[in-house]
Amino acid sequence: MRLSSRLSLTQQNALLLVAFFLAFELLVASAVTYFLMLPMARRSADDLAGLMALSAQTWSELPPVTRPAFEIELARSHGLALRAEPPQDAQPPSWREPYLHFLVASLSARAGEPVATSREAIQGEPWFWVSLPAGRRHLSVGFPHSRIGPRPIHALLASLAGGALLTLLAAWWLARRAIRPLQRLQEAATSLGRGQTPERLPETGPREIAALSRRFNEMAKQVEDLLAARTVLLAGVSHDLRTPLARLRLAVEMLVKKPSAELAAQVEGDIEAMDRLIADVLTLARGFGHEAAQPVAVRELLAELVRTTPGAAERVQIEAADATLAAPVGALRRILANLLENALRYGAGQPVTLRAELADGVCRIGVLDRGPGIPPAEREAVFRPFYRLEASRSVSTGGSGLGLAIVRQLAAAHGWDVSLQSRPGGGLEVWLQIALSPAG
Repeated sequence: MRLSSRLSLTQQNALLLVAFFLAFELLVASAVTYFLMLPMARRSADDLAGLMALSAQTWSELPPVTRPAFEIELARSHGLALRAEPPQDAQPPSWREPYLHFLVASLSARAGEPVATSREAIQGEPWFWVSLPAGRRHLSVGFPHSRIGPRPIHALLASLAGGALLTLLAAWWLARRAIRPLQRLQEAATSLGRGQTPERLPETGPREIAALSRRFNEMAKQVEDLLAARTVLLAGVSHDLRTPLARLRLAVEMLVKKPSAELAAQVEGDIEAMDRLIADVLTLARGFGHEAAQPVAVRELLAELVRTTPGAAERVQIEAADATLAAPVGALRRILANLLENALRYGAGQPVTLRAELADGVCRIGVLDRGPGIPPAEREAVFRPFYRLEASRSVSTGGSGLGLAIVRQLAAAHGWDVSLQSRPGGGLEVWLQIALSPAG
């Protein structure tokens, strides 16, 4: 079946509500009819049968001179008519009301024999006639069709039709009200799939719809950030590769003319710088897979970082108590190594402190330097890829601008928090905050 030929969710909900309502009303109508209306109809028919039999018997016992007055009073008070002769142009009754069947059954039981029934049109209105024994003769007792009053079948059909219509309208309105947020979500998802920036969905309505809209808005924001990061990565790589490529081109030309160990070392250095840049970009672009947590001795990890980082042994001090936490070792080492390299590069040759603190179920590891620091207005921007406070883009005066971006992404991937703050007395403090697990 083609998608266009299927019912919409609004139509499906409306039809289901109508079907459930009709089934419910049929059940209620059946119960009311069986337990309430039919017993009342039988009792009412039995009362009318008794009145008709009594009227015929009374009429036959009255003197002829008083019978007209009795007929008038009977018609005025009870809507019944009496005839000594059978009705003219009588036809078999065709009414299907259960009330009439109950009435005929009650009259037959009172008469002790089946009673004859017929119908006749008087002034355009149908009348129902019954031939009842009165003394030694039979008397016709009749009443108009309008005297029956309640018509349960008509009432049932009318209530079903009216209820179905109202239910259909209400179901259509409710379904459209519920589907409208989903339609907006579909339009926004289609727009997002085409690479466009969709409008944010209103986070209102029922709890589930509001939660879905909120999650979609978060996803749209993440997609926008990814697209922006991709653009920045491509622009940054193309920009930062041009300088070493230009130097390589010039060095190759000079090496052809006059080979030199100094030029060869320069070429090798440019190649290493390009390799580091590409490695950092790939690391940032690929993201970080899940790494299993394992026990980490914080002081030993910091001491290992100092031993393996060039130039750190003479300048770095460690202030950390013996503590163990459960964390992915590779991610933690990469974060601290990037922060330590930044502190050594920008610390103005001053000592750098590695500090670890445990408090309130949180482990805080800080890298503290005495460099120029970062202005408060720039502390969020420095986490963006290729953003550098020093605008020359020279490798000799700074890195590629990816170190803190990698730190932020690694920390976010593991639920950690990285913050920057000014150090009392001058300098910068970078803190990595890790929530301790119950086993940590």
